[in-house]
Amino acid sequence: MSVRVLCPPVPRRPGGAVTPPASSASPETLEIRHLRCFLAIAEEGSVTGAAARLRVGQPAVSRTLARLERALGLRLVDRSTHHLVLTAEGRAFRERAAVAVAAFAQAVGTAGSPRPLRLGHAWSAAGPYTTPLLRRWHETRPGLPLELLRIDDRTAGLTQGEVDLALLRGPVTAPGLVTVELYTEPRVAAVPSDSPVAGRRSLVLADLAPYTLALNTVSGTTTTDLWPPGAGPGSTLTVANTDDWLAAIAAGLAVGVTARATQGVHPHPGVVYLPLADAPPLTVSLARRTGPVRPEVAELIALAREVTRAGDSAPGSAR
Repeated sequence: MSVRVLCPPVPRRPGGAVTPPASSASPETLEIRHLRCFLAIAEEGSVTGAAARLRVGQPAVSRTLARLERALGLRLVDRSTHHLVLTAEGRAFRERAAVAVAAFAQAVGTAGSPRPLRLGHAWSAAGPYTTPLLRRWHETRPGLPLELLRIDDRTAGLTQGEVDLALLRGPVTAPGLVTVELYTEPRVAAVPSDSPVAGRRSLVLADLAPYTLALNTVSGTTTTDLWPPGAGPGSTLTVANTDDWLAAIAAGLAVGVTARATQGVHPHPGVVYLPLADAPPLTVSLARRTGPVRPEVAELIALAREVTRAGDSAPGSAR
């Protein structure tokens, strides 16, 4: 599906000045992929990261961005710095693009028979509450399937319009989202099963400082900022998803820090999880996009709050 831009492309003189379009210029035709590409660039903060997420080459991403800017007559990205940043126009357009992509996905998904409600997560879903939540939804809404989708990006597919809601950990900074905090959970260390510290009952952050730290830069919540300045691990190993994170730790290449839910959802024979006594807990939130949403979204949020509250009050439950 394509969206027709009724104004012709706006050429620019050197230095960024806008040149009035010639009357014979042809209007650009934009497609939803142009918006998805721009949103990927905005979330990843680089053309390289966007290309990896979209599984296309970097030149294709650059061309798509250039065509979008040409069609809009706006400079969306500031390329004058070492790190790619959005311009003021780019930040404003990001919110509108996210709404448009989400509306497109909903319109296509609701054509014909009602589509399932889609719940995204990047890893570990809602931990021990995942199964009760899915079961309760099936009991209360048997005619509307709830699909749990793992999507490896910062908002688990929410800003890209791939899901209706997303279970997210840590601070949620993407614009255009509304979050409801469900609960908090402790962090744990993940170490190789043959590590000298694997037999300990618990660890503190300083115990991990001598090792290489595995960082999931796509959807993870851990950064070296977890340690005081100068006290963290001296080296890091970048991975793109939970599977690669686990493989690196099991191979003895690194250690990791994660939410306690990972221990139950992603057990691995080569990885030992240990409590981290001095690490701050993680917030687990349910996020949706701002603006109109399916009425079932509110139902799922209410049910998730009910399930997590019931779990916290159950005998023997631990936060």
